[in-house]
Amino acid sequence: MATATITRTDQDIQSDVLDELTWEPRVRPTEIGVTVTDGVVTLSGSVDSYAKKWAAERAAHRVRRVRAVANDLAVRIATSADKSDPEIATAAVRALEWDAFVPVEALDVTVADGWVTLHGEVEWEYQRRAAERSVGRLTGVRGVSNGITVRPDVRADGHELAERIVDALARNRAGEAEGISVRVHGDTAVLEGLVHSVPEREEIERVVWSAPGIREVHNHVTVGR
Repeated sequence: MATATITRTDQDIQSDVLDELTWEPRVRPTEIGVTVTDGVVTLSGSVDSYAKKWAAERAAHRVRRVRAVANDLAVRIATSADKSDPEIATAAVRALEWDAFVPVEALDVTVADGWVTLHGEVEWEYQRRAAERSVGRLTGVRGVSNGITVRPDVRADGHELAERIVDALARNRAGEAEGISVRVHGDTAVLEGLVHSVPEREEIERVVWSAPGIREVHNHVTVGR
């Protein structure tokens, strides 16, 4: 018996994104405008913290058939929550020191007009992401530029590692692994295929970044409608 293909319109996606924003406790949906064109969501308006801007973006990505999100939300810090750059820099360093996953001694922090820029090298992608999360939730932060690079201590074996990545995707049921192709060239993994949602695409990338020796991931997996 053939299974009917359900095509979701931009209006359907917009309605679901608005519902998801209402469901997300960290944001106020009345502050956020949502438009959708060909499955691409644009968020507009203003919020009072970078953490809320990030939460709204993640909420939109969770909706099925969203192909991409353009986050045009402005961060406008209330006067009572405004912090000087030295205060933010000090708080950022302390937050990184408290995060067990982040090798703070390998990182440099710069703050200008409330915008935090991170530089340095880490061994794993999860450390790079943890550093951004740690500083992004701080009061007074208007944005984060993550310039941290991943430099593994081990060297990848291309053919063997590609097979191990495919096995890992299958174990995690990440985006129907049989539909995803994985190629490894040196320390770079190249991914191709089709999935139904942005979270599926991101989960595939997360699994690949967990492979030992991977320094760069080119994620060409696309989100279909």
